[in-house]
Amino acid sequence: MENFLTQTLVYLGAAVVSVPIAKRLGLGSVLGYLIAGVVIGPFALGLVGAQADVMKFAEFGVVILLFLIGLEVQPSMLWDMRKAIFGLGGAQVLGTAAAIAVASLVLGLNWQTALAVGLVLAMSSTAIVLQTLDEKGLRQGPVGRAAFGVLLLQDLAVIPLFALLPLLATAAPHATGGEGHGGASLVAHLPVWAQMLSVFAAVAAVVGGGRYLVKPLFRFIARARLREIFTASALLIVVAVASLMQMVGLSPALGAFLAGVVLAESEFRRELETDIEPFRGLLLGLFFITVGAGVDLPLVARQPLQLLGLVIGLMILKFLVMYGLARLFGAPKRGAMAVATALAQGGEFAFVLLSFTVGAGVIAAPLAALLTAAVAVSMALTPVAMILYERVAALMDAAIPDVVPDTGDFDEGEPDIIIAGFGRFGQIAGRLLAANGFRSTVLDSDIEQIELLQRFGRRVHYGDATRLDLLRAAGADRARMLIVALDDREKTVELVETARKAFPNLVILARAWDRRHAYDLLANGADAVERETFESALALGTTALQKLGFRAHRAHRAAAFFRRHDRRVFEELRPMWGQEEAYILASRDAAKTMDRLLDADLHRMRPGDARGAWDTASLDEELRERAQQEEAE
Repeated sequence: MENFLTQTLVYLGAAVVSVPIAKRLGLGSVLGYLIAGVVIGPFALGLVGAQADVMKFAEFGVVILLFLIGLEVQPSMLWDMRKAIFGLGGAQVLGTAAAIAVASLVLGLNWQTALAVGLVLAMSSTAIVLQTLDEKGLRQGPVGRAAFGVLLLQDLAVIPLFALLPLLATAAPHATGGEGHGGASLVAHLPVWAQMLSVFAAVAAVVGGGRYLVKPLFRFIARARLREIFTASALLIVVAVASLMQMVGLSPALGAFLAGVVLAESEFRRELETDIEPFRGLLLGLFFITVGAGVDLPLVARQPLQLLGLVIGLMILKFLVMYGLARLFGAPKRGAMAVATALAQGGEFAFVLLSFTVGAGVIAAPLAALLTAAVAVSMALTPVAMILYERVAALMDAAIPDVVPDTGDFDEGEPDIIIAGFGRFGQIAGRLLAANGFRSTVLDSDIEQIELLQRFGRRVHYGDATRLDLLRAAGADRARMLIVALDDREKTVELVETARKAFPNLVILARAWDRRHAYDLLANGADAVERETFESALALGTTALQKLGFRAHRAHRAAAFFRRHDRRVFEELRPMWGQEEAYILASRDAAKTMDRLLDADLHRMRPGDARGAWDTASLDEELRERAQQEEAE
């Protein structure tokens, strides 16, 4: 017990100290865990011993991660992702294995060993890739979907590898410490047809049990209203499915993913995610620490150049293959670079497969030890590689404006409107104007967004709209209006200021983030601003009032009253912008006045009272206010 508590203290202390520091330095939590593992490992400070037993426990974090991912993936989504899974994923495994095998042959290995090395190193790290993409905000986009499809196919490919790799044996099998992926399999001694039948039966049991047994079980437990029992039940499901898959020789992580997919449409999905999420974070952190602690520093010291060359060669080769395949499957350049960088390392299954190949006489033990160290180092370098990718991408973006298209590239004719920024905000305004017969020239600086819009037939020019020469080339001196819809606060203010000075007759409408940003834009020359979330939030509030029992006319009247008062307050506070204390005091008074007026208006609208309907008085008041505003302008 004392040793267990000491080890727990070391692991938790290392995580608590290293991860916040790594985050503050911009390195990410994954790299923080890996560095902590290296420091406390048996080859550095020696605060923890061999990681074999801990790794078996920590790998459960990967199992939980796949279960949670499965909860986010509905069966229909898997069908929609079939191109990424079986197309891009299958091509990645075969292409990367072939490329590494050829490189191994060039380095002098026989073809059997070279092929085995290629197949083993084709795998990537599910835990590190998904965690890193999550921290970078790329998990839910096209980059995350492509990476997930490849990783899922790799998990599927592990199953036949355990049957294929022994066929490449060049030496007599011998016992090793690792049991391999299927070490706990109860069907390994059965004929192949019986093993396949067992696999199908296990999968059918997971699918059928998830649909017809688990849901009633959770309903029964939910009635007890004991959250800790619900959490225990969720963990029981994950452990049971993982154990079942391992018994028939499948990946426990793959089984957990399948269980998650089956429960993705369950009414208990959100509760399961909430209850299991803390275990995922802790166990994944422990997994990353054990990977770091497993880096054989004496081996690194004995063969530094050989190991460094192996790691760099592996990551570059995997990057090039993945980048080429991603481009072949239609990914934009930036997206292909991100996916290729994320998947350039070796995977956690490589540790198991290398141990398995040594026991089967396929790969010699010294070579397996060197490859194990290379895989661990490549996993540790993945967060660094992603940081490097971001720096390179930023430099590419900064270099592209030097070749901005000249006047001849803007062939839309004389534009009525120039739209700067064509994301989720600018597209709506642009489509409305185009539908009413106005010609527009669109500028955007997001390469991925432009390539995506071009696939939908949209004409968008690349360029930094704050450049005066680009605005002039786009026709700003002849256009009637400039709509600024950039997704950058500072750039928006800079563009408004530049355009107002250079084109004094141009009407400038700008997207504002909030009230303070709106005041900045008006002060720098915008004719009118629209806070990007104001109208949508009012629309949502109107819907909420209706769902809470208000009739439609009452809800819309309340929203209109709120809009008029807010705009009046906006203009009243505008002269105080820049006087922090006076502005805050006036804002508080305005909020109290708003609450009082809304309350009084609500009490006037008695049920069944005609005065609570669409009253012409309030509409007339709004029209008068708009007329006065137009006269003032």
